[in-house]
Amino acid sequence: MAVCVAVIAKENYPLYIRSSPTENELKFHYMVHTSLDVVDEKISAMGKALVDQRELYLGLLYPTEDHKVYGYVTNSKVKFVMVVDSSNTALRDNEIRSMFRKLHSSYTDVMCNPFYNPGDRIQSRWAVSLRRAFDSMVTSMMVQVC
Repeated sequence: MAVCVAVIAKENYPLYIRSSPTENELKFHYMVHTSLDVVDEKISAMGKALVDQRELYLGLLYPTEDHKVYGYVTNSKVKFVMVVDSSNTALRDNEIRSMFRKLHSSYTDVMCNPFYNPGDRIQSRWAVSLRRAFDSMVTSMMVQVC
């Protein structure tokens, strides 16, 4: 089950972070921010190949005892990080990849809103209906994986 979904700006500050068990929210924020070093390392290791192959999915960033952290980067260097419960062994790499594609598509819808200022948090008060659509997509992703 996905327990945390985060959208991180190019400059490594959070645009959106949502975690499922709210009592462990600080733990998930820490996991997301520590994964950014691994994301930067993978991007620099791929170098030009990332642009040539257009493979945006970074795969498993690192596992912990209870969770697995996956990453995805857009062409504009916005990073998506997903923390998944490691007890869910039925979840395959292709399913995680498709979840990131859905998240990317929904994020693109947010960016296309004329009232959104790039770099603002997605939880701000602009275009309430679009924010709710993004939230409901993330919620369905977190519930779908259960």
